Amino acid sequence: MAKYEEVKNGVIFPVGEKNEAYAQYFVGQSYLQTLVADLQVNVGVGNVTFEPGCRNNWHIHRNGFQLLLVTGGEGWYQEEGKPAQSLKAGDVIVTQDGVKHWHGATKDSWFEHIAITAGTPEWLEAVENEIYNRL
Repeated sequence: MAKYEEVKNGVIFPVGEKNEAYAQYFVGQSYLQTLVADLQVNVGVGNVTFEPGCRNNWHIHRNGFQLLLVTGGEGWYQEEGKPAQSLKAGDVIVTQDGVKHWHGATKDSWFEHIAITAGTPEWLEAVENEIYNRL
């Protein structure tokens, strides 16, 4: 049994549907519930839920930023050239424009965060299993 299984039921915000639109940029299954999609606001806000072992590819936000507000479970965040950071509910991550990074669940836990994103993502290669499995 995976840790924090209650996350899959949408403890704070709805889990949403399977994240099919971005599936090619994830290893494993994620879910996306858009919370703010107002073109006049110029930022996207979504609840992203990761099944255990799920993570997104390395990516960069161009002409913008990304804020991650962790709401449940256990996960990882890593910027290129830096060690991975363990994440839990209440943690906040600020990713500046142009910083290559990835984030996702631990191997044995569900993970959920609110992503507040401005700019355009540039999706890159998947996080190598060898690197992920060492965490």
